[in-house]
Amino acid sequence: MSYVEVPGAKVPIRMWADPASVEDVAMQQLRNVSTLPWIKGLAVMPDVHFGKGATVGSVIAMHGAVCPAAVGVDIGCGMSAVKTSLTANDLPGDLSRLRSKIEQAIPVGRGMHDTTVDPGKIHGFPTTGWDDFWSRFDGIAEAVKFRQERATKQMGTLGSGNHFIEFCLDEAGSVWLMLHSGSRNIGKELADFHIGQAQKLPHNQGLVDRDLAVFVADTPQMAAYRNDLFWAQEYAKYNRSIMMGLFQDVVRKEFKKARVTFEPVISCHHNYVSEERYDGMDLLVTRKGAIRAGSGEFGIIPGSMGTGSYIVKGLGNAKSFNSASHGAGRRMSRNAAKRRFSTQDLEEQTRGVECRKDSGVVDEIPAAYKPIEQVIDQQRDLVEVVAKLKQLVCVKG
Repeated sequence: MSYVEVPGAKVPIRMWADPASVEDVAMQQLRNVSTLPWIKGLAVMPDVHFGKGATVGSVIAMHGAVCPAAVGVDIGCGMSAVKTSLTANDLPGDLSRLRSKIEQAIPVGRGMHDTTVDPGKIHGFPTTGWDDFWSRFDGIAEAVKFRQERATKQMGTLGSGNHFIEFCLDEAGSVWLMLHSGSRNIGKELADFHIGQAQKLPHNQGLVDRDLAVFVADTPQMAAYRNDLFWAQEYAKYNRSIMMGLFQDVVRKEFKKARVTFEPVISCHHNYVSEERYDGMDLLVTRKGAIRAGSGEFGIIPGSMGTGSYIVKGLGNAKSFNSASHGAGRRMSRNAAKRRFSTQDLEEQTRGVECRKDSGVVDEIPAAYKPIEQVIDQQRDLVEVVAKLKQLVCVKG
């Protein structure tokens, strides 16, 4: 489909989704965002659903302002994937040992490493800039500096919720490694701090939703947020890089005879801010549950823990601010999923996948998400499909 234009207050709302299929509270959030004085465009992805302040699955382009709640609390959350030389023929019938080895190598949930991971010991990890990155920790908000030890030990860890590590097959029988995570607790604490700061500012007192509080250009508060935001986005990228390196090491050891090789890693944020230029204007583009899909740029659009995921290539559609969806998108809340589904339902919907099937992950059941094929079909003018993946192993926190 192409987009549908819905009237907004200051800008039209361009939707790659049927407005009738979007919950009323999410539509109201979109209208609220369109009232912001600084907004220059709003694009809505097919995985759109209710979020904090702004919907998940929206691309908010503003001039001289940024909304920290619209970025979200998992700053820099995103995906990484890599194609391997392994094929279906190399795999054993039982993958439970592989899952166990992944869980031993990469802490999940609230877990962290016992000591800081040395990136120099991770095969192929790009250590350029690593020391500079950590030296900049001294420049982030004073309120979160006491979390430095936790931040160093959580580097290279998964977290919980919808974060995952997967061992997948594409339709040609090639094995891919894929993972989804962000900036862990340090990103959340930075986000919470700055959201609180923004809500106190005088220019935000008359907003329709206090969660839409913004920082504006040329103020110390904006400078401080941008500093911490971009640092946290870098943390998230390094976090995924280290996990992918640890994941690759596990796969090398488990499939020694195959002498596994890896293609270049594809990586993309989907909760972040980017400085981009459209129609001759410099804009701050917030993708909240959306990936960049510039012409020829690779991206990753996952489904759920029992369905397929897609490697895509962007078509560079400026109407969407060169964006595409970040996943299937939830169609029911976590609490609604827990009320509606049982562990037996989870077992049935994840049949054939080596993964957790207990009550702790029922809220991640595939039926709680929109059908990924439909979401992909709704954005054919935003991306082209490069590969479709189906997970064999899924690790969750």
